[in-house]
Amino acid sequence: MKKGLIVGLSIVGAIFFFVAVVVIWGINSYNNMVTLNESVNQSWSQVENQYQRRADLIPNLVNTVKGYANFEKGVLTDVTNARASVGQLKVTKDVLDDPQAFQRFQAVQGQLTGALSRLLVTVENYPDLKANENFLELQAQLEGTENRIAVERRKFNEVVQGYNTSIKKFPTSIIAGIFNFRDKQYFKATAGSETPPKVEF
Repeated sequence: MKKGLIVGLSIVGAIFFFVAVVVIWGINSYNNMVTLNESVNQSWSQVENQYQRRADLIPNLVNTVKGYANFEKGVLTDVTNARASVGQLKVTKDVLDDPQAFQRFQAVQGQLTGALSRLLVTVENYPDLKANENFLELQAQLEGTENRIAVERRKFNEVVQGYNTSIKKFPTSIIAGIFNFRDKQYFKATAGSETPPKVEF
């Protein structure tokens, strides 16, 4: 009788130990995914900050260029319209879980990048504008911001890769599925970005 009781308690103890290990593993896996998800959100905020910085510089740049009467109005209109499109797009953290929303965000930012590139290429025809101190300072700030955007997008992609890899690994993928942790989107090169903008005079 005593032997049966000891065996029974041993089995119960082993089951309890196994359940405790599984629960602790599940909690650690969940907490790790939450940490990685917050890292993605933080990195996303940095990307948004740099895009906002660029959007804030554009009105000053456009106003400086507008002072040159013969400057191509179509180029300025493209920049202004592209900036307006960026401003109309409501972006939340949910965009990271929605591939279509993420692509829309990337597309409008790409249109603004293209319009700014055309503007800066067009400026080459205006030596007085190229020598204007305000324009040179704004151009330098804009170029610096474009570099920061590229850096933050690269960092964002690295953080997303870590997160996506984590939620796909077995057995962590089970916990990810239970708690609805989904893939995040990557920034990709805009179609046609390998070709420099063409400006015809």
